[in-house]
Amino acid sequence: MTGPLQGLRIVELAGIGPGPFAGMMLADHGAEVIRVERPGPPASFAQDVLHRSRRSIVVDLKRPEGVEVVAALSREADGFIEGLRPGVAERLGLGPDVLLKANPRLVYGRVTGWGQDGPLAQAAGHDLNYIALSGALYALGKAGEKPPVPLNLIGDFGGGGMLLAFGMLSAILAARSSGRGQVVDAAMTEGAALLMSMFFNNGELAGAQAPRGGNVLGGAAPFYDTYETADAGFVAVAAIEPQFYAELLRLTGLADDPDFQDQTDRDAWPAAKAKLTAVFRTRTRAQWCALLEGGDACFAPVLSIQEAPTHPHNRARGTFIEAFGLVQPAPAPRYSESTPRPPTLSAPGADTDAVLRDAGYAPARIAALRRAGVVDGRPPAANQNHREPR
Repeated sequence: MTGPLQGLRIVELAGIGPGPFAGMMLADHGAEVIRVERPGPPASFAQDVLHRSRRSIVVDLKRPEGVEVVAALSREADGFIEGLRPGVAERLGLGPDVLLKANPRLVYGRVTGWGQDGPLAQAAGHDLNYIALSGALYALGKAGEKPPVPLNLIGDFGGGGMLLAFGMLSAILAARSSGRGQVVDAAMTEGAALLMSMFFNNGELAGAQAPRGGNVLGGAAPFYDTYETADAGFVAVAAIEPQFYAELLRLTGLADDPDFQDQTDRDAWPAAKAKLTAVFRTRTRAQWCALLEGGDACFAPVLSIQEAPTHPHNRARGTFIEAFGLVQPAPAPRYSESTPRPPTLSAPGADTDAVLRDAGYAPARIAALRRAGVVDGRPPAANQNHREPR
């Protein structure tokens, strides 16, 4: 079983958030990804879904010999990933000028919050800051309320890690035809802005001028919102198209209510939403699933992280799997010909000797590097509270 990226080799400097997510995406689909950990407390959790399916080597990058180890690995690689502040990799001696000089076809992937240049390039920040600057955060939430604090899906993962993985594969394809690598500068502010592309249009389903909570897709409409059920569960309805809207009204018993006759009448939306709120509170979530799920009312139960893997559709599709003791999302997307290997997990440093042997290091040289503390095969002590700003 192999993924479509079999044959690619990527060196990943350990980090948090978007860098590991990009590495996971590439590894999930068959690339050989070598994760370079630092001695001592790891950059993030030792047992982490984001670290799956790559080999791990512990190298002291404060030592010239350690820098040379990573440089040697990069000379035979297709790609290199780092998520450090601008200039840090250069100070380590692992900047793109050095690595591309030794390997002209290398694609050097960099992911940061603000990008490699600009007035904020050296400022600390996290996902919430980046999506705030991009315009994405302002558009989220209910009318009259402050912007919410969402999970770090928009900046770190969609606008950061996934953008970096796409950019790296694009540049690797270009390098295969031209023989020339390049630097991929993935900024989470720009990735988050890119995810907002549709909302820079005008119209009911977009509209850059719509106030917070005033957009159909932002919860303004009664037919595109979440509702509480009798057992304190929640359901989601998204019946945008007229035929689906009609089906929702038929099944909820509201088809003849005058507040629902004109789907586009914004003046009627508050009353319609209040009536839908009351109706959904008359049955449990399971009862609403029995009535609405699987039809054309654009309905789904709001499932917890614990519940989602057990839903019949997710079970049938294999959306979640269990690997190394953790239930987790399966690699996606899926392919008609390629079947990626099931995820695995290496402890930090577990593959140090094997990676060095594959890179041409003799056993005596590996032993010397280990004695000198340049490399280490022992898992470093976990420090689950450690988190660095990017």
